[in-house]
Amino acid sequence: MAVRFVRPVSSSAYGARRLALGAFLLLLIAMLAHRFGPLQTPQFVAVMLLSAAIALLSVPLALTGLMRLWSIGARGGIASVQALLLATPSLLILAFGIWRFETAPKLFDLTTDMADPPVWVRVPEAEQIFLPRPMFVTSKDRDLQKRAYPALTGRRYEGAPDRVFEAVMKVAKAEAISLKTDGAARAASPGGSLAPAPARTAGGNASEGADPPPAEASAGEPRATPPLPSIVPVPLPRPISQEVLATAQPMGDVVLQGATRTLVLGLPFDVLVRLREEEETVLVDIRVAARYGAHDLGFGAGIADRFLRALDAEMLGIAAE
Repeated sequence: MAVRFVRPVSSSAYGARRLALGAFLLLLIAMLAHRFGPLQTPQFVAVMLLSAAIALLSVPLALTGLMRLWSIGARGGIASVQALLLATPSLLILAFGIWRFETAPKLFDLTTDMADPPVWVRVPEAEQIFLPRPMFVTSKDRDLQKRAYPALTGRRYEGAPDRVFEAVMKVAKAEAISLKTDGAARAASPGGSLAPAPARTAGGNASEGADPPPAEASAGEPRATPPLPSIVPVPLPRPISQEVLATAQPMGDVVLQGATRTLVLGLPFDVLVRLREEEETVLVDIRVAARYGAHDLGFGAGIADRFLRALDAEMLGIAAE
């Protein structure tokens, strides 16, 4: 009677493949829902951590399957390799996040003008949940930025302000930054001036849009004199809220606010670009802030640096024309 060899089966290898496949599908769905759907960043971080934990659990099971294949020839070698490949994306993202968290400076708000940072037109608000962050940026944070990113500075360009404005909008579109002109402190006029529109004067005809003077009475017709009140009210200064003071912009500034996302993970960042006309030049500053958490993992500096480099190239091309 012939002896038939029955090859053993490694259940740990097939279990590892099922776990790794679940972790990969969970990560893929979370990334798509965060990048294009309603999933917010705190929930996305929680789902990523869960996916990485499941993938990490599948690794020792896959290694056990490979060891059983080597020692007793058990089935499951291909399943173990597939499990390791499926677990790799979740583990790589986790390792990348830990590496950036430990090596990048702990900053969430960056600006090219630390002495006079651009003020938000609309202060970004987001529910942080379990990603707490400080309420304000301190001087220590600005000092840390200065030491970590000494080359992150504003740009000064010579030329017509409207050309600089057009270049900023063109570069923002190329960099997938949705800058909006509505809500800006000033608007760039077609004539190339960033100065505000002329204000009304007391006379009514010194600026455009002033109230017309009252019509004079016809000849011979008595002019009616309104009765004077017994108590003359004293004008008092109008109270200004702190929110209005926080968003007040200097005269002659154009402030454009928008948002962008990182390419792979889709992490949201708020972006502010300020154009300030100074004599014959235009000074461009940028402010980038992570919408969630107290650490931008170094992405903020990358967004600002890419925008400024692209703006330099665009302005150089305009000057060469």
